[in-house]
Amino acid sequence: IFATSLLLGTTITISSHHWIMAWTGLEINTLAILPLISKSHHPRAIEAATKYFLVQAAASTLVLFSSMTNAWHTGQWDITQLTHPTSCLILTAAIAMKLGLVPFHFWFPEVLQGTSLTTGLLLSTAMKFPPITLLFLTSHSLNPTLLTAMAILSAALGGWMGLNQTQIRKILAFSSISHLGWMAIIISYDPKLTMMNFYLYSLMTAAVFFTLNTMKVVKLSTLMTAWTKVPALNSMLLLTLLSLAGLPPLTGFLPKWLIIQELTKQNMALMAMAISLLSLLSLFFYLRLAYCTAITLPPHTTNHMKQWHTSKPTHISIAILVTLSLILLPLSP
Repeated sequence: IFATSLLLGTTITISSHHWIMAWTGLEINTLAILPLISKSHHPRAIEAATKYFLVQAAASTLVLFSSMTNAWHTGQWDITQLTHPTSCLILTAAIAMKLGLVPFHFWFPEVLQGTSLTTGLLLSTAMKFPPITLLFLTSHSLNPTLLTAMAILSAALGGWMGLNQTQIRKILAFSSISHLGWMAIIISYDPKLTMMNFYLYSLMTAAVFFTLNTMKVVKLSTLMTAWTKVPALNSMLLLTLLSLAGLPPLTGFLPKWLIIQELTKQNMALMAMAISLLSLLSLFFYLRLAYCTAITLPPHTTNHMKQWHTSKPTHISIAILVTLSLILLPLSP
């Protein structure tokens, strides 16, 4: 039921013309994911669900408020006809809250840390699709200066705050924040690039989350001893992480390359330079994750029992996702 509701909510939002329908879809989505977050009945999971609910409810209210303000001033309920400047600003804030863009990012790492890896994957990909679609539909009327400022801050904070983490879910949450920065900076100039960036990000994140789920790894210290379980998968995880960091010639480099190119075309070379340099911060913690996967003997004696090969076969979807997140750029024309 909850999975169907998620699909339904997303479909309603992305196919709606009317603001009220978009809002309805967002609400259905929020209500459907809450039981999935709090499924484990662990206090942290309940706390995560509560935080998620409060933030999303506030953001949905702001979406409704901005569309009503716009309708009040212009008489238009159409999503693409968002013309009133105040409405545009409120909507940008609301969507930033929904997505977890800086300065509304505080809830996201906490919520992701409180959930399982599969729900975490849903939160970082599927739940961000409807808000990004709304940004895509209204991209021509949004304020580019505000979006650029948010984007640069997101790339910076996503990189800086991820440096200090040992929990892999939190690291992935901060990586998500910095990727959202890359999406937000280009949405006013080339919305299609934002969508492409989002699809590729979802692909690579799905590969990482599924791999970690198979290896039953949630923190760095267990990642160090995980190589004995599924050695092949472990080496693939290393490459997928580097792809997520955006190293050429892997898939993750493609959106970064195109975004930098487009920003330079728009005479925003300084912004392109700033966001590229800030992505080096997140590269650092991806490299640390990759180093932990590559390490065969931990540098200190661990308290973990060494597991040997798991009998559980790996699912074919992991193979497809990992392959795509590594060689999509060399394969594409």
